[in-house]
Amino acid sequence: QTLLGFQVYRHVLGTPQADDVLVYEEQDKSFFMGLGKSRDESLIIIDLATTETNDTWVLDANNPEGGFSALMPREEGHEFDVDKLGDTFYIVTNWQAKNFRLMTATQSTIADKHRWQEHTPHRENVLLEGVEIFDDYLILTERELGQTRFVVVDQQAERLTLEFDDPCYYAAIAMNPEPNVSSARIYYSSLTTPGSLYDVDLKTGNKTLLKQQQVLGDFNPEHYRSERLMVTARDGEQVPVSLVYRIDQFNKDGSNPLLQYGYGAYGITIDPSFSSSSLSLLDRGFVYAIAHIRGGEMLGRHWYEQGKKQYKQNSFSDFIDVTHALTEQGYAHPEKVFASGGSAGGLLMGAVVNQAPELYLGIGCHVPFLDVLTTMLDESIPLTTNEYDEWGNPNDPAFYDVIQAYSPYDNIKPQAYPNILVTTGFHDSQVQYWEPMKWVAKLRELKTDDNILVFKTDMDAGHGGASGRFKSLEEKALEMAFFIALLSN
Repeated sequence: QTLLGFQVYRHVLGTPQADDVLVYEEQDKSFFMGLGKSRDESLIIIDLATTETNDTWVLDANNPEGGFSALMPREEGHEFDVDKLGDTFYIVTNWQAKNFRLMTATQSTIADKHRWQEHTPHRENVLLEGVEIFDDYLILTERELGQTRFVVVDQQAERLTLEFDDPCYYAAIAMNPEPNVSSARIYYSSLTTPGSLYDVDLKTGNKTLLKQQQVLGDFNPEHYRSERLMVTARDGEQVPVSLVYRIDQFNKDGSNPLLQYGYGAYGITIDPSFSSSSLSLLDRGFVYAIAHIRGGEMLGRHWYEQGKKQYKQNSFSDFIDVTHALTEQGYAHPEKVFASGGSAGGLLMGAVVNQAPELYLGIGCHVPFLDVLTTMLDESIPLTTNEYDEWGNPNDPAFYDVIQAYSPYDNIKPQAYPNILVTTGFHDSQVQYWEPMKWVAKLRELKTDDNILVFKTDMDAGHGGASGRFKSLEEKALEMAFFIALLSN
C-alpha cells in the first residue's frame, strides 16, 4: 500500500457513509492529494502533487453534486500553486521560471498558460515561495540569499517590503481567513526570539505584537547571539550556516562543543527558529548550528536541484565542509563536535559517518532513511515510486550506481565510527524500522571501535515520533543527555 490518498467521495450529511459517491480517483499512485477551497470559497479544489509536477481539479462550490474538471492540462515538470479571489486566478508557477513567478488569469484563460498575464516576473536570485491574497493587497513571500521577506503589493502596484532585524530568522504568513481586511497576521521566530505572532498594517508595515511564546526560567534573549555565516564548499559554492550561542559561555578560540544539524532534501528549507529545549545545551556552552546544505531550497531552486538525484553527494560534502569550517574558525573544539538529523537528515548522518567519521564525537540519527538502494528498488514499499524524482529510479543503471555510491547501509566499512544514538518507530510508514535495524546490525559487525552504539525502537511511535504532549521533549532529552554524557567522559 502506498498510504497515499487517491480518492475523493461526496458525502451527504445524515446519510450512511456506504452511500457516498466517488467523484474523483487518481490513477497515478505517485501523487499526493489534498482537498480544500479557493480563497473566495467559490471553488472546491483537489490539489495533486508529485516531486516535480502539480495538477489541480475544481468544482463549483455552489454545485456540489456536479463533477470535478481539470483546471489546466497536466504537464510533467510543471510545478504551480493556484488560488482564486473574485474573477482572478493567481498562479505561482515555474513555467519558464526556475525560481517561480506570479501570473494571473481569468476563467476564460486559466486553461491556457500562454494567455496568462505576468504580475511578478522571474528573478535569478529571488525565490518566490507563495502569495497570500486579500481584496486590496497581495503579500508575496520571497527568499533572497537565504532570508525570507514579505512584499506587500497594493492595487496601485506599489510595493512595501516588511523587514526584520535578526541576522537569521524564520517568518511565515499565519492564518488570515478573511480577505477583506487591511492587516495580516505574521508569525516570526529566530534563534534568539521566541515564536511571536504579529498583526501587520498592510499600508504602513507597522507591526503589533499580539502574542509571544513564554519561556520558563530566567531566559533573557540578550544573553544569546545568533550569526549567519557563508562557508565555502569544496567546489566553491557558498553554503549558508545559521548559528547561536550564549554570549557568556562562548569564546571563539576553538574550545566550545558544537551541535550541527542538517536535513538537505525535498527542497525543504530548515529556517532558524527558536527552540526552548536547546537552551539547555546553549547554557552549557554548546554552539548550535544549522547547515543549510544543498538539497534544501534556501538559496533558490538551483540549491535544491544541486542536492538531489545525481547531485546528492553535494548534500553530504556541504555538511562535512561546514564542520571543517566551524572548527577552523574557532566556533568549536574539533574533538567536541556532534551532529544530528532525522528522516532524510538521518540519511545525511549515515552518509557523513561513512565519509568523515573522524570529525564527530557523537551522532543523533532519528527515523533514518539508511537503506536507500534496497528501498528504492522495492515498489511495494510506501512512497517509493513517489520519490523517484527525488533520489532517482535505481532500475535505471545510471541511478543505481549513483545511489549505491552513497547509500549508508551499502557503504559501511571496517573503520572507527563515532558514538551513535539511533531512534526509530515501530509504526513508521515512511522509513520502516528495519532500515535502521539492518544498519545498526551491520555497523556492530564491521566497526573497529569501542564507541557507544545505541538503538532505540519506540513501539508506539510512527515517523513523527510518539503522540503525547511531553513525548517529544523526552525524545529530545534523550539525545541531549547522550551528547552531554559523552562530553563528561
